[in-house]
Amino acid sequence: MQPYGWDADWEAEFAPFAEQGLLPGRVVRVDRGLCDVVTPAGTVRADTEFVVPRDPMKVVCTGDWVAVDPAGGDPRYVRTLLSRRTAFVRSTSSKRSEGQILAANVDHVIVAVPLTGDLDLGRIERFLALAWESGAQPLVVLTKADLVPDAVTLSYLVQDVETTAPGVPVLSVSAATGEGVDVLAAVAAGGTSVLLGQSGAGKSTLANALLGEDVMDVRATRDVDGKGRHTTTTRNLLALPGGGVLIDTPGLRGVGLWDAQTGVGQVFAEIEELAGQCRFQDCAHIAEPGCAVLAAVESGELPERRLDSYRKLMRENQWIVAKTDARLRTELRRDWKRKGAEGKAAMEAKRGRWA
Repeated sequence: MQPYGWDADWEAEFAPFAEQGLLPGRVVRVDRGLCDVVTPAGTVRADTEFVVPRDPMKVVCTGDWVAVDPAGGDPRYVRTLLSRRTAFVRSTSSKRSEGQILAANVDHVIVAVPLTGDLDLGRIERFLALAWESGAQPLVVLTKADLVPDAVTLSYLVQDVETTAPGVPVLSVSAATGEGVDVLAAVAAGGTSVLLGQSGAGKSTLANALLGEDVMDVRATRDVDGKGRHTTTTRNLLALPGGGVLIDTPGLRGVGLWDAQTGVGQVFAEIEELAGQCRFQDCAHIAEPGCAVLAAVESGELPERRLDSYRKLMRENQWIVAKTDARLRTELRRDWKRKGAEGKAAMEAKRGRWA
């Protein structure tokens, strides 16, 4: 069990269930109400019928530690989930205002970004906000580095992402040449890592490089638009030969925020720091006098793109939270109208001074 992350703290939490004769195990795959669980007695197939909650945030997920029936049961059942240490959560694409857990009990969130097209810095910021919110350490991996024409161009691309991801390691890798794979393997050996990214980012190829064998299905990207095909259809937890475990995930088209205000603040740490220097405590950084954030944009210290992205993610996160709170939703609409009116008045006053 140790290769899958079992430690003294998990053992202590599991002690009451051990007294009941149950087995500890880690979920390595979930599929239509059934899951594969690795236990001291080997990998078993178990039914999740007894742990299906109304709250979608508490459903069994890849990476969970659970208690399952001992040998003899047919079928076996998952009897309970142990408390999660971390969880990567996004909002669902439905209109039901629900969160979806993509991986549980992870130590590292590896965001795979392909270097085969224009870098979508806003998407990277969105991934990182959720990664920080999960409680894990994020890492940006720029894949397919061998397709970048020269080292100078590659260094500029890495620098652009580093500016977008303060406090986050950025690593360029190539599964084809092996560049950077050893460094990534050393990071992944330190616990549980989840590999996230859009289709075509090279996640399955990278997973195979870390595993040292072709375990995950790999297909070429489409020639028409460079987009990938979904080769991974479930979230799979795999033990790595150099230590640690990896959760490979299907490509993500949408990455909606889910109650990630702290994560957004960490992604835009420089804006949060500047905001503390604004004249008004509730400054919206639109047109208020004495706004340190706007001053930094005007001086060139802060890219305007960063501020626009910050505003967008903060608004989205506030709205997601407000969807489940009618009173907060009303207050939020009132606050947006007030700030909009104040910003408009300030801009008109400024135009009057210039006239």
